[in-house]
Amino acid sequence: MGSIVSAIGGGINAIISAIAGVIETIVSVIVSIIVAIWDFFVAIICCRCGSRSRRGGGMSSTRTSGRRGWGRRRAGGTY
Repeated sequence: MGSIVSAIGGGINAIISAIAGVIETIVSVIVSIIVAIWDFFVAIICCRCGSRSRRGGGMSSTRTSGRRGWGRRRAGGTY
């Protein structure tokens, strides 16, 4: 009698484990999709901010220093 109950318990345990595995897989896929969408939006936001700061920083540095094209003149002088 004990072996029958143990077999039934083992079967129930296997069914519950299989259902838990399926639920875990579904949750993992949903979370992966949400993270991918979040990364996409963050990449867009960072690209816009980075291009503005690079453009703004480059323009202000050439205006203040007055050394526009300095590297090219230096390289030309070595010939």
